[in-house]
Amino acid sequence: MNVVNRSRGFSLIEIMVVLVIMGLLASIVAPNVMDALSSSKIQKVQADFANIETALKMYKLDNFIYPTTEQGLEALVSRPTSSPEPKNWRKGGYLPEMPMDPWQSGYLYSSPGDTKPYEIYTLGADGVRGGEDEAGDINNWDQPAGNNE
Repeated sequence: MNVVNRSRGFSLIEIMVVLVIMGLLASIVAPNVMDALSSSKIQKVQADFANIETALKMYKLDNFIYPTTEQGLEALVSRPTSSPEPKNWRKGGYLPEMPMDPWQSGYLYSSPGDTKPYEIYTLGADGVRGGEDEAGDINNWDQPAGNNE
C-alpha cells in the first residue's frame, strides 16, 4: 500500500481570492472611516468653541469686558498683565488649560471681531487662511448650535 504524505496549504488561487475580497472591503470601508474621522475633528472644534465661549462669558461677567486681542485666550488660563488688567480675575482662571485644535495648533482669537464682540477660529489642517474641507477655516460664529452673543 502506497501512502502519500501530502501537506495541506493554500493554493495560489485561494490566496488571490482572499486578497481580492480584502481589497474590495477596504475600498468600501476606508472612505467611510475617513469621513467619520473628518467629522469627529469638526465636532471637537465645535465642543472646544462652546467651552471657550462659556469661559469668555464668565470672564466678561467678572470683568465687564472680553480679553483684548493682545491678551488673547491665554487670559482665560492665566491673569493678564497688559492693559486693561482685569480687576476681578477669577482665582484659578476660567479654563484649566487652553485646548488645541485637532491639528495641534492653538485656537486664534480677536476682540472685537469683525461684526461680533469676539471671534474664535482655527485655520484648519493647513494652518493658512482660506482653504476647503479640512484645510478650511472654522470660526465660532459659523457654528450651527448656539446662543452666541
